[in-house]
Amino acid sequence: MIAHPFSLEGKTGIVTGLANADSIAYGCAKAMHEAGAEMIVTYGSPKAEKHITPLAADMGNPQLMLCDVQDEAQVEALFAQARERWGKLDFLIHSMAFATRDDLHGRVVDCSREGFGLAMDVSCHSFMRLAKQAEPLMKDGGTLITMSYYGAEKVVENYNMMGPVKAALEASVRYMADELGPAGIRVHALSPGPIRTRAASGIKDFENLAQTAEQRAPLRRLVSIEDVGRTAVFLTSEAGHSLTGGTTYVDAGDHVKA
Repeated sequence: MIAHPFSLEGKTGIVTGLANADSIAYGCAKAMHEAGAEMIVTYGSPKAEKHITPLAADMGNPQLMLCDVQDEAQVEALFAQARERWGKLDFLIHSMAFATRDDLHGRVVDCSREGFGLAMDVSCHSFMRLAKQAEPLMKDGGTLITMSYYGAEKVVENYNMMGPVKAALEASVRYMADELGPAGIRVHALSPGPIRTRAASGIKDFENLAQTAEQRAPLRRLVSIEDVGRTAVFLTSEAGHSLTGGTTYVDAGDHVKA
């Protein structure tokens, strides 16, 4: 008998991509902690340390580790630490994306080969690499979650090259769910509506995008990083044990509007 289907008591995991108090990763880490999970939280640059250290208490004072996903040694060190500390993993949250400003602000057909490759590597392929490292530690199954956006499905003005990148990420979720499902590992994409994060600030005219979404969404509001975090808890918990391979919209209903 499960005490509470939404509890994460006894579960251990990794949350990646923390940058500051506006990060979706922060919302996820707080929610995971509040649900009872223990975790390692990673950040991608030493410059982030001064912004994330004051946030530790709200996340249950997790171990904070530097992990640039393009640095194989740092990725291996992260999972070695998880293996040494717990001997298992129950969840992994991948919350990162990157594109150079020039490529992001230009037309899709004008983006450089190097820029597109970089965006795909950090925003999409890194999820696969982290999943491969996590798989052996998910001996009793687990949950892998990444972050997408509606621009993967429909054209969103100024989202530009990140649309094809996120589309590839969502397709990867489906294939990974099929491959890892027999081992009890579930794979999800969350698709939040516009949230005022540091990453979002790189999108041209983002404030106009956010205001339009707020006015158009059926719930007439934007979502918060806490909304995303609570959805991640649901999918990771026993309550979500029959769900895998999909994209879950956390956008106040904005995706249903034409």
